[in-house]
Formats: sequence, C-alpha cells, structure tokens
Amino acid sequence: MPRYKLTIEYDGAPFCGWQRQADQPSVQQAMEEAAARINGAHVDVFGSGRTDSGVHALGQIAHMDFEKDIRPDKVRDAMNFHLMKHPITVLDAQICGDDFHARFDAMRREYLYRLIDRRPKLALERGRVWRIPVKMDSDAMHRAAQELIGSHDFTTFRDKQCQAQSPVKTLDELRVSRVGSEIHVTAKARSFLHRQIRSIVGSLAEVGMNKWDAEDMAMALGARDRRECGPVAPPDGLYLVSVHYEA
Repeated sequence: MPRYKLTIEYDGAPFCGWQRQADQPSVQQAMEEAAARINGAHVDVFGSGRTDSGVHALGQIAHMDFEKDIRPDKVRDAMNFHLMKHPITVLDAQICGDDFHARFDAMRREYLYRLIDRRPKLALERGRVWRIPVKMDSDAMHRAAQELIGSHDFTTFRDKQCQAQSPVKTLDELRVSRVGSEIHVTAKARSFLHRQIRSIVGSLAEVGMNKWDAEDMAMALGARDRRECGPVAPPDGLYLVSVHYEA
C-alpha cells in the first residue's frame, strides 16, 4: 500500500478551511472525494495544517495511502482531473515512507500575508489581498514585528477557540517588506496558534496606520490578554507558502 506525499495549492474562498466539516465544503473533503475515485475506496487525506476559512495555500502538504500502486505523476494528473470543478491543484505527488506524516513531521511552516495600501477598490485581487485605504508605514511595521520574535506566551494573539495545549510558541521569523504596491508579512515557525498570524497582522496594521508603535506591540504581547489584540485581519490575504521537513 503506497503512501503519497502531495504538494497542493488552492483558493480558500469557497471553503470552510482545510478540515472536513459535516455541513460545509472543505478542501480535505474535496481531496478525499477525488482520491476515492482513483483508489476505488475511501481515502483519508492528512494535511500539514488546518488552514482557516478563506485562507489560501501555495504549498500545502498532505499525505494519503492507496490500495493501488500507481505512478506518482499519474496520481497527480488523476487527482487534478477529479478536482477540476474546485480551485484546488495538486502540484506534485511523490511516493514517501510509510512512517511519513504530513502534520506531525513538519519542522517549519511559512506563511505570507499580503496587504495593499491604496484607496481605489480592488478589481482583480479581490479576496486575495487585504486592502487598507490609507498609506502604511511598512518600516515601522517591521520594527514592531521584531518585538514578537522568539519564544513567548502568545495569548494576546490567540483565538479564544484555539485548542492548542499551550499559548507558548516560538516565532522564528516575522518580516514586513514593501513589494511593489503591496506590503508583505512573512511568518515562519514550527507551528502557530489558531488565528495567530491574522491577529498579529491586524495589530501590525495599527502600527502601519500610526495608531500603535513598537512599544505598544511589546505591551500587547506582555499583557497575555486577548482584549489587548488589535483587530483581526481578514483571511483574504493569508497564504500557506510552504512546509519544511527533515531531509
């Protein structure tokens, strides 16, 4: 029974998130239905992380076991055929070891959040970037972001419904840079709390609009109080970029 490692991209807008739900369409459900058509029986598809409703992916990783032994490129193409009605694409499929687990073996996850600070409404990128209609200070946002690097109690930036056992996470990198007409926030860590990135980005936006500064960000972190978080950024601009594993 071969195990396949998949690299997947998707537009999260039509879905309730990665994880299968009883009454809402999910990426996992679409993937499992496509896999079952190829395998001839139900297939569990395990993702590297549970992206929220509306969150996109450029490099989600998943694994699944087939009863049939099929060439990886054939699996990729067959999955894409059966996913044709969904905004989901399998970019790559590889045979991996039976002990590989997309979620538990992940060593680092990288996310990108896209903002655009312009007054005119979006025509082409609607639903894929957060538009803020005033000019933002991206340098100030980057300086404030450095207050969050390292291992901290991130209760302030943790959703109340988060099921993680501890609010302590280690943020390896948090970078804010201007890229053309956009502002990009890049976050790297082994794992994140529920809505942690969107909570952080919402607070960084307060800095960009000169409502907060780096000291305010540090104080919000130190408060360990959800009420001290800035407005939570919408899911539109958030992308799971890549997941890294040991060689």
